[in-house]
Amino acid sequence: MIVDIKYKNSASTQKSSNQVLFVDEKFTISSLKKHISTSEFSYISDLLKNREAKKKILIFDINSKKKIILIAISKSSSGFDLEKLGAKFFSILKDSNIKEYLIVSETLSYKLKNLIGHFVHGIRLKSYSFEKYKSKKNKKNISIQVIGKNIPEQKDRLKFNAIEEGTFYTRDLVSEPGNVLHPDEYAKRINSLKKFGLKINILDEKKLKKLGMNTLLGVGQGSIRGSYLVTMEWNGSKDKSKPLAFVGKGVCFDTGGISLKPAKFMEDMTYDMAGSAVVVGLMKSLALRKAKINAVGVVGLVENMPGGNAQRPGDIVKSYSGKTVEILNTDAEGRLVLADALTYTEEKFKPKFIVDLATLTGAIIVSLGSEYAGLFSNDDNLSKQLIKVGEKVEEKVWRMPLNKNFDKLINSKNADMQNINYVGGAGSTTAAQFLQRFILNKTPWAHLDIAGMAFSKYGGALNSGGATGYGVRLLNKLIEDHYE
Repeated sequence: MIVDIKYKNSASTQKSSNQVLFVDEKFTISSLKKHISTSEFSYISDLLKNREAKKKILIFDINSKKKIILIAISKSSSGFDLEKLGAKFFSILKDSNIKEYLIVSETLSYKLKNLIGHFVHGIRLKSYSFEKYKSKKNKKNISIQVIGKNIPEQKDRLKFNAIEEGTFYTRDLVSEPGNVLHPDEYAKRINSLKKFGLKINILDEKKLKKLGMNTLLGVGQGSIRGSYLVTMEWNGSKDKSKPLAFVGKGVCFDTGGISLKPAKFMEDMTYDMAGSAVVVGLMKSLALRKAKINAVGVVGLVENMPGGNAQRPGDIVKSYSGKTVEILNTDAEGRLVLADALTYTEEKFKPKFIVDLATLTGAIIVSLGSEYAGLFSNDDNLSKQLIKVGEKVEEKVWRMPLNKNFDKLINSKNADMQNINYVGGAGSTTAAQFLQRFILNKTPWAHLDIAGMAFSKYGGALNSGGATGYGVRLLNKLIEDHYE
């Protein structure tokens, strides 16, 4: 389905159009008189007397060719509230036979900042679908014209569009099957983002071996595909300030390796690279909107397969940091990829902070379901910022504990540490505690375990099911509110 949205700075209302008009939460329609005919006004006034109090979108069939849609908006509506209304409106469009709509932007008696921008943003985000491999695609085209003086400024349109493009790119990457988006192909796709002004550097196996990134390489050694560490740099600040760093787990398919996963639902492991996809989508977004910050994205790309050369339980590997890890379970692989990526990012880029994202543990889904990502951090200020912006865009995070007392659960008799807690319990926390050991210079760091958030079988407020793109809007808002 294609939703084509055009803006026109004009107050002219096409009488034959299907009109979308905004009213207050009490459905006061006196301000609509100049936009609809006298007979339409009387007809709607009469029907509103028996309206359902809880409904925020009401549809009136004026005749066989025209509808008037009223959308109630509260003075206290947040940007996300407006986006949810836009998404709800799209759900109506999707199921309707109507192909053309006219949104009149100036029918409210009060002003809300970027009302139309947020409303249309919600429409676009909800309209995403992944139909690349379907022989019969939904070819429905919906045309929306937005008129009036309250249309978003060009700079705001560009910002919303950049966030949408970044989110869609993330969703596209997560939706691709493992036979298509393996590490070799993934590295090529990231390299194509150079055209947006990003500086891309791809470290292949030869370079990674030379650097000593053996925890990352160990995960991918059972696959016929290559393993990579890819860096993406955006230099949008005029000064030489420290960059903001974002690190993502990119396990393109996770069989569990020798510690093989059960067959049931293993097909979902195509999205075990969602953390990296968020980082890639975010970096594309920052480049498109020409964000006035310096940022770096770092992703480790591997495929975790069983094979003659696969990593074994009991192996001991030396990480880029110099610390050694005993592999007790090859299915606890994401933390091994991130371990080398985190130390490399901290050492090479000396960032202001590091946020990593990973579909790291099933335990976080047990803890938080699909409502919150797990947040683990060594920095209270960064944590508060993430919690606050998460609430604003409804990509929520919940802070979970880190404590030195958990260290005993991952200490190894044979190496500096082991990659799982064999005692049981605190699965997400011990994974985060493991990662924290690879932040060597006390850089502010936050780990987001997004295992419950990256993919939805049922859909959410701003997505229709499948890959959610969770994290792109969250981190964009973090940058926008606190670092730009």
